[in-house]
Amino acid sequence: MKKTILALFSLVMVFQTNAQSLKTPAPSTTQTVKQEFGLGAIDLSYSRPNTKGRTIFGDLVPYGAIWRTGANSATTLTFSDEVMIGGKKIAPGKYGLLSIPGAKEWTLIITKQTDVTSPSAYKQEMDVVRVNVQPVTMPFATESFMILFDNVKNNEIELNIVWDKTMVTLPIKADVDSKIMGQIDNLMNKDSKPYYNAAMYYLDNNKDLNQAAAWFDKATAQTPNAYWVWYQKARCLAQLGKKADAMAASAKSMELAKTAKNPDYVTLNEKLQATLK
Repeated sequence: MKKTILALFSLVMVFQTNAQSLKTPAPSTTQTVKQEFGLGAIDLSYSRPNTKGRTIFGDLVPYGAIWRTGANSATTLTFSDEVMIGGKKIAPGKYGLLSIPGAKEWTLIITKQTDVTSPSAYKQEMDVVRVNVQPVTMPFATESFMILFDNVKNNEIELNIVWDKTMVTLPIKADVDSKIMGQIDNLMNKDSKPYYNAAMYYLDNNKDLNQAAAWFDKATAQTPNAYWVWYQKARCLAQLGKKADAMAASAKSMELAKTAKNPDYVTLNEKLQATLK
């Protein structure tokens, strides 16, 4: 009798050990995304359920009810720098992303709650901001639920929520310009001045091109063999309409690029010079 009990006990232990060691794929896989934005970054974490032939919005995901905007664990967004959503400033930190889907309108919610996995756990008083957006019907279906960043610019970015044939977009903004201008003003009073970076910011953001050209002059004096600096100076002068000066700067850039054996900048200068003739 004792031998029989021991044998059964051993079989149970073997079964439990094997069961505990069995690992299978998650039905809704987790995805983490780190997106640089502005002067900081946004970290996104969410789970990705699949359609599996089901009707999604209005059925599996009911209209008019709080949804964790994914599956399994809560969907979260972490901002390393201040952003603006729905006209409200959002301080750096970790937040939950919830939504209330609708046939004609969705409500997207940024909340201080980072652990909401069911509607009953949601507390509206913890909302940071709500944004109403219009869903877009896509011409094709997406099998796996997806959240992605798109249309990335210096001071704005889009967070797109996509599943089946529906997409909604949450615009996120950042006050990058005032911070960079403040840095430029501060650093220009230091001994080591960032002439090139400051000039590039002015050139790429349609600011005072005469000031940019003056800084490019100082940048080429700082690094006289930097062919990329001479090229950007030529671009700036071309935009100012100073074709002869732009041609001279471009010729200098090409000469230095050939010496450095950088064919990419030789080609860039050839294309620039073609527009100056």
